[in-house]
Amino acid sequence: MSRSILVTEHLRIGYANRRGEARVVADQLNLTLNEGDVVCLLGPNGIGKSTLLRTLIGMQAPLAGRVLLDGIDIATLKPRDIARRVSVVLTERIEVGQLSVYHLVALGRYPYTNWIGKLTPHDEEVIQRALSAVQAEQLAGRFVHELSDGERQRVMVARALAQEPHVMVLDEPMAFLDLPRRIEMMRLLRRLAHEMRQAVILSIHDLDLAIRTADLLWLMTPDGKIQAGAPEDLVLSGAFEKAFAGNNLVFDRFHGQFRLHEPPSRHAVLLGDGLIYKWTMHALERAGYQCNQADDTAALHITIHGNEQNPLWLMQLNRQTVKNFHSLRDLVTFLRGMPYPYQSQETSDDDHEPIFHR
Repeated sequence: MSRSILVTEHLRIGYANRRGEARVVADQLNLTLNEGDVVCLLGPNGIGKSTLLRTLIGMQAPLAGRVLLDGIDIATLKPRDIARRVSVVLTERIEVGQLSVYHLVALGRYPYTNWIGKLTPHDEEVIQRALSAVQAEQLAGRFVHELSDGERQRVMVARALAQEPHVMVLDEPMAFLDLPRRIEMMRLLRRLAHEMRQAVILSIHDLDLAIRTADLLWLMTPDGKIQAGAPEDLVLSGAFEKAFAGNNLVFDRFHGQFRLHEPPSRHAVLLGDGLIYKWTMHALERAGYQCNQADDTAALHITIHGNEQNPLWLMQLNRQTVKNFHSLRDLVTFLRGMPYPYQSQETSDDDHEPIFHR
């Protein structure tokens, strides 16, 4: 049974507006974070994700309710005691001049050192373990300003680990990373959480990555609530459609991703199978076609031949061959140039180019 590290009880979060009036962002939040859990915090822009994170780590007072950290009301803890339990990685890039990676990670020991910041042998051992955990030992002697975005973020996680926290909180840690680095960072956080039994909370905009990797999702909704559950449970419940409802945007529960909702204006019969079939359908749907393997009303038929290395698409109108294509780019471009609705057509024997009659 996993131990509960962070619990909220009837929490109300928000801030004061310019007139000093309380602006409630979310209310009646009863959340539980267990050791070893990776929680992704999701929600539309401006819904209050950062406000929630600041409240959870004690940087912002709640409007009502309380946050319990290891069973203790965080409002009663001293900053040093909070820092021994919670570490934070923020979105903003910090400028640290000529500071080395080792000394930046060493800053994570500040809750444990004396007033002059002297490191003990134990502190140095913890720093080395933190660097090793994120596979950054070879970076220790470099200056922080020399690092790539991915290296810098790994070092910031190492600094957070050096605090030996029970909870690690990251506010949009993927903001400056490309797709491969985002995947690497998420894999790193999962490994640290599961192997070291730390709890990890991160706000993130990459819905696909969150669904594929998080143990738990906290989904902030426009009605001031949070839907908490396993990614698959939230997909099945329809929670994403409610949270991100918008014009021409629908959540595809089968594939677990959002797509533009543009009602198909044309129909086609698509014959084939495997990976080529999947991506051919993807290209045709993007071009405004609804594809089926049997449709008596569709004049357009496309049959897939060949293999992934040498594919061939045979296009027919009214059962008559019109043209062969060797790439989906050429097929879609050709379809977009065709008059619609389709009229009777003839095919030139010389160059196999169609002759359309309007």
